[in-house]
Amino acid sequence: MLEALLQTSDTWALLPIRLALGAIFIGHGAQKLFGWFGGYGPKGTIGYFQQALGVPPPLTVLAILAEFFGGLGVLLGLLTRLAAAGITAVMLVAIAKVHWSHGFFLNWELKPNRGHGYEMNLALIGMALALLIAGGGALSVDRLLR
Repeated sequence: MLEALLQTSDTWALLPIRLALGAIFIGHGAQKLFGWFGGYGPKGTIGYFQQALGVPPPLTVLAILAEFFGGLGVLLGLLTRLAAAGITAVMLVAIAKVHWSHGFFLNWELKPNRGHGYEMNLALIGMALALLIAGGGALSVDRLLR
């Protein structure tokens, strides 16, 4: 099973995808896990997810861990497929719970009382799925471990 998770393509083309996706999710995960970068930390995140989105605390904790450690795994190319699967799951829930009702497009004009659509989530899912399919690529910890 571990061997299948570590299998990866020999391409370098996955490196920019990994670096960008990893940085995005480490940043967002750090907001939720540590309260960094203007985030609310675990207590604030759990409260908001429960009250505003109806997400139970244990699932919120899983989402927080998937964002931060999934981002770290993707960035390093360590258990890339597992990390990408976690990121995909978090983005699918974000679409269902937050973004779907706002349509496809981001709210570029920042119109009041209107949230962002799911286009960014879709782009992040596409990046994660590329890594889920191909693995971490040539310059990844997965490649070194196999």
